[in-house]
Amino acid sequence: QVQLVESGGGLVQAGGSLRLSCAASGRTFTSYNMAWFRQAPGKEREFVAAISVNGVTTYYPDSVKGRFTISRDNAKNTVYLQMNSLKPEDTAVYYCAADWKWRGSSWSSVGMDYWGKGTLVTVSS
Repeated sequence: QVQLVESGGGLVQAGGSLRLSCAASGRTFTSYNMAWFRQAPGKEREFVAAISVNGVTTYYPDSVKGRFTISRDNAKNTVYLQMNSLKPEDTAVYYCAADWKWRGSSWSSVGMDYWGKGTLVTVSS
């Protein structure tokens, strides 16, 4: 069992930066690949970034590649999402998720093993 708690969301102007954190409880954090998703009002949940269990491999969709960086600190049971050059279209609730499987380039919200409750990011124009 893994419990995930996100933090770090807030209001930021376009072009600004935010760093989200996701703290995991449980002794098996290092067994899980971690991912960030986001969901804007009226839209489906969208994949944002993923990182492998050892932090060596990452994957991003084109929409955030070059602007967002995912990282993890296994000693602190925490995964991060550094978001730079934020745009109003990045406004969403951001969720942290965990999965036993590394999904390569096919990350979907369906079937992830654990989810956090989310943190709201609002980017003003």
